[in-house]
Amino acid sequence: MTKELEIGWEEWINLPSLNIPAIKAKVDTGAQTSALHAKHIEVFKVKKKKHVRFEVSPLPEKTNLTISCSAPLIDRRKVTSSNGESENRYIIKATLILGAKEWEADISLTDRESMQFRMLLGRSALDPKIIVHPTESFLLGGLDKSIYRKKKIKPLKSRRALRIALLTREPNNYSSKKIKLAGEARGHEVETINTTRCYLDVDMDNPQIYYEGNPLPKYDIVIPRVGASITSYGLAVTRQFLLTGAIALNQPQAIANSRDKLMAHQLLASAGIDIPVTGFASSSKDTKGIIDTVGSIPLIIKLAESSQGRGVILAETKKAAETVISAFRGLKANFLVQEFIAESKGEDIRCLVVGGKVIGSIKRINKGDDFRSNIHQGGSAEKAILSRKERSVAVRAAKALGLSVAGVDILRSKRGPLVLEVNSSPGIQSLDQTLEIDVAEQIIIFCESQI
Repeated sequence: MTKELEIGWEEWINLPSLNIPAIKAKVDTGAQTSALHAKHIEVFKVKKKKHVRFEVSPLPEKTNLTISCSAPLIDRRKVTSSNGESENRYIIKATLILGAKEWEADISLTDRESMQFRMLLGRSALDPKIIVHPTESFLLGGLDKSIYRKKKIKPLKSRRALRIALLTREPNNYSSKKIKLAGEARGHEVETINTTRCYLDVDMDNPQIYYEGNPLPKYDIVIPRVGASITSYGLAVTRQFLLTGAIALNQPQAIANSRDKLMAHQLLASAGIDIPVTGFASSSKDTKGIIDTVGSIPLIIKLAESSQGRGVILAETKKAAETVISAFRGLKANFLVQEFIAESKGEDIRCLVVGGKVIGSIKRINKGDDFRSNIHQGGSAEKAILSRKERSVAVRAAKALGLSVAGVDILRSKRGPLVLEVNSSPGIQSLDQTLEIDVAEQIIIFCESQI
């Protein structure tokens, strides 16, 4: 026989399915429908089923504390409040915990900003075994003020649907399509957004992102896959998403660190991570000095913002190196001069780091006599077995640049693993096909862990 639960007319309630550890509710047996304070209510679809996303400020005295919630939408009904006003409200089903009792109830969403209580518990949500004492308060105890510290909030029993923005100008390439499909397969809505079609309203109180003339809704996660040619604007758009409350898969500054090869090498070096000997100079008078700094011929000359193996040249003689350097300077292009690791034999190791772990690694092999091993340059791939040191170096390299998701390229040299490059928007096709794993799903799982 179920034991009766005695409660007062006001109690602290836990809503675990919404990740709200405590909210003060007025228990009102005179009201039919329960109500929860919600702002920025938006409807979206996941697998053709309607969900509603909203924000809750559970503590009236802490308006800056907000929790993003989502739940399946079960209905929209006309609800009449105690003052006689009628309103069409979205209805969700949520799990409630009072003391040792746990059950599900229908809850309407409405703006209760001006109300003393952020939640109203109506009679339709009350179990027959619950006895309400109308003159008593907090029979189940008060609020533990430490409950809203991050370490105190327990993870959701079941993951909630997320609204994810995928920033890309190439929605039909392999990586974009796989990430979108993986997100949808796990019950989330993933919207591809062309970065260059966004424009920004940088407002202190109400920052907005407009897309093709319309304001974008709020998102839980933004996955920036920003092309090298639009890095500056892409990072500005990503920062604006952060201002609207989204969490970025990779932080804008971390992406900037990876795109600026000189900065990336400086950060790696300062973290004690071995890299090929690298030189950089601004003046044409320093050409001989920078070649001597690297100290060996042949050497690599690469544009500071090159990608996919483009803008990377092997100079096999000192004269050839001087000619290439002179040409790059004539274009006013920033570039690096780097040691050529002959023993790597045109091969490198691509390690994919997600959330501080290497989830897969492949060996990329050059095509014919091309010294570059990039898949985009015709190279091939095979599974790579990493040593403990190589695995550690990959994780440390991603951390040094501040990246949560990164493709870390390692050369095997006589003096150990050398980090060649760290990519903030790694392609996943070669990893998927070579290792037969679903990289996109691992990225989405990591996104879920960040909420």
